[in-house]
Amino acid sequence: MSPLFLNALEVIVNGLMAGIMYSLVALGFVLIFKASGIFNYAQGVTALFAALTLVGFQTGQVPFAHLINTIFGTKIHHWGDGFNTILAIILTMLVMILFAWLLEKIVLKHMVNQAPIILFMTTIGLAYFMEGFGDLMWGADIKTMDVGLPSGGSLWLEDFTKGWAASGTEYYGMYIDVLDVWAAGIAILLVVALTLFSQYTKTGRALRAVADDHQAALTVGISLRTIWIIVWSLSGFVALVAGIMWGSKSGVQFSLSLIALKALPVLILGGFTSIPGAIIGGLIIGVGEKLFEYSVGGLLGGATENWFAYVLALAFLMFRPQGLFGEKIIERV
Repeated sequence: MSPLFLNALEVIVNGLMAGIMYSLVALGFVLIFKASGIFNYAQGVTALFAALTLVGFQTGQVPFAHLINTIFGTKIHHWGDGFNTILAIILTMLVMILFAWLLEKIVLKHMVNQAPIILFMTTIGLAYFMEGFGDLMWGADIKTMDVGLPSGGSLWLEDFTKGWAASGTEYYGMYIDVLDVWAAGIAILLVVALTLFSQYTKTGRALRAVADDHQAALTVGISLRTIWIIVWSLSGFVALVAGIMWGSKSGVQFSLSLIALKALPVLILGGFTSIPGAIIGGLIIGVGEKLFEYSVGGLLGGATENWFAYVLALAFLMFRPQGLFGEKIIERV
């Protein structure tokens, strides 16, 4: 094979890996939207908050240390060496469940049967609150996350693919980040688990019933408030997984919350109500933007990855607004 073909193949594979990372964020949006019809603008910030909390537990950082030191004149920062990774993840998940419970008790119970725009504005306010609260709780400095996942290029893969090139040509092997491979595997397991939960459990069927019709679900005894706690807890778990992957890849910093913006084109392509669609949409976006940058990006001045996904999403909105796997909504008047 020619080095040119192998380079294109490498771009496609890396695009698939990037698409999986986008899909991890999009999954949280799908869960919330399926159960409540809310586009949760705060999902990206939720991933950031989960990552900050995990690093805080890992490093033994005292929550609200800056605030405590300012009020009382103390100089405390850490209570010890922190927890091991498994325990830190468990504690972080408990924090996300507590957050979901408080969110329902304080905010969501007042939003039942409100107009979609009211619910959307609520999530915008929630996003800014969580960002400020996370800053106050854990500090705004960039943090390094280490959960034991390998990262960097695979030397084995580079050596293995080096022999694919035609003899007499210079080709140094295919570079694939091992962390992206782990993310792909974890995302596949997550999608399978969520699909099985949605289709074959009583709670999952209740979630789908609420998504179809809130009022009808209430009449058959399904507690909307309980369902919201469950679905926001599941969304928090997905956000934690996404935060771990993105935080391990690029560090835990407040720009991490912007990954929600990249998930929006993924949802438009895959559909706001489809869990498999979130994965397929992410793969299309990931491969599309990498190939476009590789093939014609140089002719357009580069940096096409910043806008290609949104142009593709715009085209889908014109011809198939419900996405590839979304449910077509028909309103009769």
